[in-house]
Amino acid sequence: MERLRIGLIGYGKMGRAHSQAYSTVSRFFNHGVEPVLAVLCGRDRKEVGAMAARFGWQSVETDWRRLAEREDVDLVDICAPTRVHEEVALATAQQGKHVFCEKPLALTSAGAEKMLAHAERYGIRHMVTFNYRFVPAVRLAKRLISQGRLGDIRHFRGSFHQDWLTNAEAPMIWRLRGEDAGTGALGDLGAHVVDLARYLVGEIEEVSATMHTFVPRRRNESGEWEDVTVDDAFEALARFSSGASGVIEASRFATGHKCSNRFEINGSKGSLQFDFERMNELSFFSNEDDPSVQGFRTITATVPNVHPYAAHWWGAGHVLGFEETFVHQVDELLSAFEEERQPVPNFYDGLKCQQVLDAISRASRERCWVGVGER
Repeated sequence: MERLRIGLIGYGKMGRAHSQAYSTVSRFFNHGVEPVLAVLCGRDRKEVGAMAARFGWQSVETDWRRLAEREDVDLVDICAPTRVHEEVALATAQQGKHVFCEKPLALTSAGAEKMLAHAERYGIRHMVTFNYRFVPAVRLAKRLISQGRLGDIRHFRGSFHQDWLTNAEAPMIWRLRGEDAGTGALGDLGAHVVDLARYLVGEIEEVSATMHTFVPRRRNESGEWEDVTVDDAFEALARFSSGASGVIEASRFATGHKCSNRFEINGSKGSLQFDFERMNELSFFSNEDDPSVQGFRTITATVPNVHPYAAHWWGAGHVLGFEETFVHQVDELLSAFEEERQPVPNFYDGLKCQQVLDAISRASRERCWVGVGER
């Protein structure tokens, strides 16, 4: 069996999620490629060492540059803050190593363009983490749309609401600094909504938007006041190349919402509704049903050999969770190596998403409609 030796940068929540996926995928999916947890990298040797021991990483590094140069690493997985994505990916590609990167791909579209260009120049495989594509109910939504069950798509409404910043006393962290994160709710949460919109409905051509920062200053680790330089929430109108209209929004101030990643899609023949907090369920309405029984039906997308990915798990009605979305994404990564193709979503998708994010930022600043990809 071919071995794919992984070097992972980051030991926070996403680092743990990716580590769990690499450890689990071969137990449930059959591949001719085996992921090997070769090196875990993080700045704090004590913390990275503790996580390495917990998840079974073979060795540790505290400098990502040494990781990128190691001969016992085939793929570098970037779960570090957004500000380092570009630098790490460029250096890794030059070493001929493959790259798996968390979203958003870069701080700006220009950075994402460089990452894609380098990946293509050096002939590496590249992937970006849009794990919500790998929810079985979302895959089912894609199938229904592709089969024409919704007809012509007219509307996409997508939102991602959380409430972990509603407390004005919550401390300053890297996600609230523009130089580290690029944007706030827009890149952190909105990137997922934009990617789902592209995946399900198609390319976005034009946007108009507004962005908000509700708590402009917070105390940092030293107890000093620091300016928040990213958005806390945004709302955007979108026009798709297909002619569909869209509403996209995200907030980290939506009291009572923990992980409400939702969408509704309306077509000429039917509609779909999804909420990640009920991730195993998809609601479907068809106007082709007998009028006497028309209404939204709830589909529990867990039936083996019927619903996507379900055959690999526990059985009908045995629901899956957040961690399985990452397992499914690693399944796609390993399949791409076996089939000698690029995994999907990849840096191209990361760039297209970043172009929409940049257009939303510009539309909010200039208070106008902005074409996606415009300079």
